[in-house]
Amino acid sequence: KGPRQKGKPKLTKFLYEYQIGASVIIKIDSAQQKSLPHRRFHGKIGTVIEKRGRGYVVKVAQGNAMREIITRTEHLEPYTGT
Repeated sequence: KGPRQKGKPKLTKFLYEYQIGASVIIKIDSAQQKSLPHRRFHGKIGTVIEKRGRGYVVKVAQGNAMREIITRTEHLEPYTGT
Protein backbone atom coordinates (compact mmCIF):
# COMPACT_ATOMS: atom_id res chain seq x y z
CA LYS A 1 0.00 0.00 0.00
CA GLY A 2 1.03 3.55 -0.60
CA PRO A 3 1.75 5.92 2.31
CA ARG A 4 -1.64 7.65 2.01
CA GLN A 5 -3.60 4.38 2.06
CA LYS A 6 -2.06 2.97 5.24
CA GLY A 7 -3.73 3.11 8.64
CA LYS A 8 -7.37 2.66 9.53
CA PRO A 9 -9.82 2.33 6.63
CA LYS A 10 -12.38 5.06 6.04
CA LEU A 11 -15.75 4.62 7.74
CA THR A 12 -17.65 5.08 4.47
CA LYS A 13 -16.04 1.87 3.20
CA PHE A 14 -17.91 -0.10 5.87
CA LEU A 15 -21.20 1.80 5.68
CA TYR A 16 -21.69 1.63 1.90
CA GLU A 17 -24.77 -0.43 0.97
CA TYR A 18 -24.65 -2.31 -2.34
CA GLN A 19 -27.94 -2.96 -4.13
CA ILE A 20 -28.71 -6.42 -5.51
CA GLY A 21 -27.72 -6.47 -9.17
CA ALA A 22 -25.09 -3.73 -8.77
CA SER A 23 -21.71 -4.16 -10.49
CA VAL A 24 -18.70 -4.12 -8.18
CA ILE A 25 -14.93 -4.35 -8.49
CA ILE A 26 -13.20 -6.84 -6.21
CA LYS A 27 -10.24 -4.93 -4.78
CA ILE A 28 -8.54 -6.84 -1.98
CA ASP A 29 -7.59 -4.79 1.09
CA SER A 30 -4.67 -6.65 2.65
CA ALA A 31 -5.08 -4.81 5.98
CA GLN A 32 -8.44 -6.59 6.52
CA GLN A 33 -8.08 -10.38 6.61
CA LYS A 34 -11.69 -11.29 7.41
CA SER A 35 -13.63 -12.62 4.44
CA LEU A 36 -10.68 -12.15 2.10
CA PRO A 37 -11.39 -13.41 -1.44
CA HIS A 38 -8.77 -15.41 -3.31
CA ARG A 39 -6.12 -13.33 -5.04
CA ARG A 40 -7.16 -14.61 -8.48
CA PHE A 41 -10.32 -12.49 -8.20
CA HIS A 42 -8.48 -9.21 -7.50
CA GLY A 43 -9.48 -6.59 -10.06
CA LYS A 44 -12.40 -8.62 -11.46
CA ILE A 45 -15.84 -7.13 -12.00
CA GLY A 46 -18.79 -9.01 -10.54
CA THR A 47 -22.47 -8.64 -9.75
CA VAL A 48 -23.99 -8.56 -6.26
CA ILE A 49 -26.45 -11.45 -5.87
CA GLU A 50 -27.45 -11.14 -2.22
CA LYS A 51 -26.49 -9.77 1.17
CA ARG A 52 -25.43 -12.42 3.66
CA GLY A 53 -24.76 -11.22 7.20
CA ARG A 54 -22.13 -8.49 7.08
CA GLY A 55 -20.93 -9.53 3.63
CA TYR A 56 -22.18 -9.87 0.08
CA VAL A 57 -22.38 -12.75 -2.36
CA VAL A 58 -20.78 -11.66 -5.64
CA LYS A 59 -21.02 -13.55 -8.93
CA VAL A 60 -17.74 -13.42 -10.91
CA ALA A 61 -16.72 -14.99 -14.22
CA GLN A 62 -13.69 -17.27 -14.11
CA GLY A 63 -12.92 -18.62 -17.55
CA ASN A 64 -16.14 -20.27 -18.80
CA ALA A 65 -17.54 -20.77 -15.29
CA MET A 66 -19.35 -18.39 -12.96
CA ARG A 67 -18.15 -18.35 -9.34
CA GLU A 68 -19.90 -17.06 -6.23
CA ILE A 69 -17.65 -15.26 -3.74
CA ILE A 70 -18.70 -14.27 -0.23
CA THR A 71 -16.82 -11.16 0.83
CA ARG A 72 -17.21 -8.05 2.96
CA THR A 73 -17.51 -4.44 1.84
CA GLU A 74 -13.85 -3.71 2.59
CA HIS A 75 -12.89 -5.73 -0.49
CA LEU A 76 -15.50 -4.21 -2.82
CA GLU A 77 -15.77 -0.96 -4.76
CA PRO A 78 -18.71 0.28 -6.82
CA TYR A 79 -18.17 -0.08 -10.58
CA THR A 80 -19.05 3.14 -12.41
CA GLY A 81 -17.81 2.34 -15.94
CA THR A 82 -19.76 0.81 -18.81
